[in-house]
Amino acid sequence: MCEYCGCQQIATITELYREHDDVAAYVGRLRSSLADGRLDEVASSCQQIMAVLGPHTVVEEDGLFPEMTDEFPDHIKALRADHRQIEKVLGEAADGPPDDPAWPDRLLQALVLLSDHILKEQDGVFPASLIALDPDRWERIEAVRAQNLAYTKPAPTHSAQAHAAPMHKAHTGTSSKNERDRG
Repeated sequence: MCEYCGCQQIATITELYREHDDVAAYVGRLRSSLADGRLDEVASSCQQIMAVLGPHTVVEEDGLFPEMTDEFPDHIKALRADHRQIEKVLGEAADGPPDDPAWPDRLLQALVLLSDHILKEQDGVFPASLIALDPDRWERIEAVRAQNLAYTKPAPTHSAQAHAAPMHKAHTGTSSKNERDRG
C-alpha cells in the first residue's frame, strides 16, 4: 500500500487492506500445499479465502463500487467480473478438493487474477476513492460495512491464527510488493 495518499485513514479502506493481507497469507499457504500435492489443505485454504472474501466482497460491491461506478464504470465492471471468476474457481473447493484434474490449473489462474485484482484495488480504486468520494458517500459505505458486520462472523485473520489473538497492524507500504511476490 502506498503511504502518500492517505486512503488508509478511512476505516473501511483499512479493513479492506487488512483483508487483502489475510487473503495473501492464505494464498501463500495454498500455493505451498498445491506444490506438495496436499489437495485437502488446498481446499481448506480455498475455503478460508472465501470466508474472508465473502464479507469483503459485499462491502466492495454493495458499498464502495456503487459510489465509484459513475466515475469509473468500466473499471468497476471489470472488478466485479474478477470477483465472479475468482469466487467460481475457489468455490469449487467448498466440499473438498474437486475431482476435476484441470482444477489445479484453473485455481492457479484464479490466484494470478486475484493478485492482479488486489493490486488494481489497492493501487487504483482505493486511492481514487479518497479523491472521488465526499463524506456523505463514505457514510453510505460505512453503513454497508456496519450492516455487513452485523450479519457475518469475522473470518479468523492470519494474525489471529499465528498469534492466538487478532492483531491489527498498520500497513507499511509493502502490500503491493508483497502481493506481487505471493500472487
